[in-house]
Amino acid sequence: MMTEAGVPVLMGLLARVNPLALTVMGGAAVAHGATAVYDVSLAVGEREVRPIEQHSHSFLEVLPLSALAFTACLHADQVRRTLRGGRDPEDWRLLPKEHPLPAAYLAALAGVVLSGVVLPYGEELRRCLRTAAREGSRR
Repeated sequence: MMTEAGVPVLMGLLARVNPLALTVMGGAAVAHGATAVYDVSLAVGEREVRPIEQHSHSFLEVLPLSALAFTACLHADQVRRTLRGGRDPEDWRLLPKEHPLPAAYLAALAGVVLSGVVLPYGEELRRCLRTAAREGSRR
């Protein structure tokens, strides 16, 4: 799910918003929603899913759709091009932003993502693998 959210975020930060970017963002939002439904259906079969967890996940589910909606509002001309099929060859190319974000801003953002997302999820993955190994050795 991090990839499903991360790829469109990176495109929004680094690439020009065009029909390709909007299509990838839309596809990623749909994939993210489908993965969330699958994830919850697995969890409900294995353990109790409390209301606060359900509410947290429902909030996280709408973030990609919200980001897409905000991007669409800011780039209505590109939404129209997308809906018309994007006839210009540049509509379907991954192009850098005309006015790139400052490197210091991107570096700071990368630091926040690393410390607030990658490290906590990595630590959770480590705990899950350790628990799975323990349970596997008991069998």
